[in-house]
Amino acid sequence: MRTRKHTKLVREGRYVAEVEVHLIESEDSWAPYLSLEDAYRLDDVREALRGGDIEAAPKLGRIYALKLLAG
Repeated sequence: MRTRKHTKLVREGRYVAEVEVHLIESEDSWAPYLSLEDAYRLDDVREALRGGDIEAAPKLGRIYALKLLAG
């Protein structure tokens, strides 16, 4: 079993979080998959963004605000 770094994007409302996770690669048919810790981190950042907690979200990843330019 080996791991590799990957950046996941989590979009919630007008915010996007860029979160570094480790994908676990193995011979399973489920591979690649996240560790439980990384899955919880993605859930936590999603909850923080959904609740508008912009102070807690940056502790979990890089946060961006989306802005509509046209259309």
